[in-house]
Amino acid sequence: MRSVTRQYISWKRSSYSAANGNCVEVARLSSGYIGVRDSKNAALPALGFTPAGWRAFITQTKSSHRP
Repeated sequence: MRSVTRQYISWKRSSYSAANGNCVEVARLSSGYIGVRDSKNAALPALGFTPAGWRAFITQTKSSHRP
């Protein structure tokens, strides 16, 4: 994971975002990384994951939230 600079890209908001504005946005960056940012603070740098790192993050997140 690394910090990435802002770019003109199409950010997608999570379908699990709360109605109170606590949202995460994700985008595929031109560098091949997957960008993740806080939609409330879009001016801050996004985090950048390699595709393999992103898959590992999602897998771990899903497994840690199962009942």
